[in-house]
Amino acid sequence: MDLYLDSAATADWDRLMPTGIFVGITTNPLLAARAGLSYPEIDWGLMARKAADLGATELHAQVHGAPDSYAAWADRLLEAGSAAGIRTVVKVPLIETAIRQVPALKAQGCPILMTACYDAKQMLVASALGADYIAPYFGRMLEAGLPAYEAMTQMLAVTKSRGNRTRVLIASLRDADQLCRLSEMGHDCFTIAASVADMLLTDDRSLAAVAQFEDAAAGKL
Repeated sequence: MDLYLDSAATADWDRLMPTGIFVGITTNPLLAARAGLSYPEIDWGLMARKAADLGATELHAQVHGAPDSYAAWADRLLEAGSAAGIRTVVKVPLIETAIRQVPALKAQGCPILMTACYDAKQMLVASALGADYIAPYFGRMLEAGLPAYEAMTQMLAVTKSRGNRTRVLIASLRDADQLCRLSEMGHDCFTIAASVADMLLTDDRSLAAVAQFEDAAAGKL
């Protein structure tokens, strides 16, 4: 099981990365805006070093702007990762103008995650491109009335096809129950918000049981 923390807020990183349950961190312009950051002004060198210092093995960040600017931006992200000793992954949205940039990005050595996936057919695109990951927006799919669980079954089947190297990294999860149901299907790679991480880490019944244990140890029972 590989879990990633989906946040641009370094306060979330500081609080949750030391739990040891996350292998990496993912982010994008929307998450940066929610964290009060200007995405074009982010110092990826600093971000990569912080992520590495907190134990992350990967940092995923999304391209932005004109497609012909992706290569230069990706170079800076890769350089930041190399200097920090962390693998940086370039997130590319699943729209045609961006898809057309992937061969050139791969040629310059970029690990690739295809993002903003809403349909199982897009898994075929990611697989044909040889992308490392694809990120289906599971919660948004459900909220749009799409057959999200069926799509996840289809995408998982593609991972078993000959020559496929693309791993499904499910994003936009709303609660821990969705994680459990998708894990039961066979999925093992997720990126989750801090709020969902808190759901995983906390259970009132476990807290009550530990309180009872402590009372027993202290001779209070």
